[in-house]
Amino acid sequence: MITKDCIETTYSFLHQKRNVYIHSTLDWQNDEIQEVVLYYLIVINIVTFLVYGIDKLKAKKAMWRIRETSLLMLAVLGGSIGAWLGMKVWHHKTLHKKFRYGIPAIIIIQLAVIGYLQYQ
Repeated sequence: MITKDCIETTYSFLHQKRNVYIHSTLDWQNDEIQEVVLYYLIVINIVTFLVYGIDKLKAKKAMWRIRETSLLMLAVLGGSIGAWLGMKVWHHKTLHKKFRYGIPAIIIIQLAVIGYLQYQ
């Protein structure tokens, strides 16, 4: 027969397990999470760098261009280093204030978030 004690014990056990699972999935110190994030950042930065180069090439050939919002969104999604390097290497969007000041601002914000998550 199921008793009130049995139900409370089961609930308590499941609640503790759920909390452990939630905390382990959000544990930024976890090596697996850090590895996935690292691979993601490498890929998004390479893609962003190449997209900036493609846009510069299209600009030289007076072809259809990649939207500035798309270029900035790639930086926001983690490709800020690739965007900054693309600006420097390709000499692209260096005169536009939203890129000249926006990309470094995005880098600073992303580094602050990483620092916060790493040392919380």
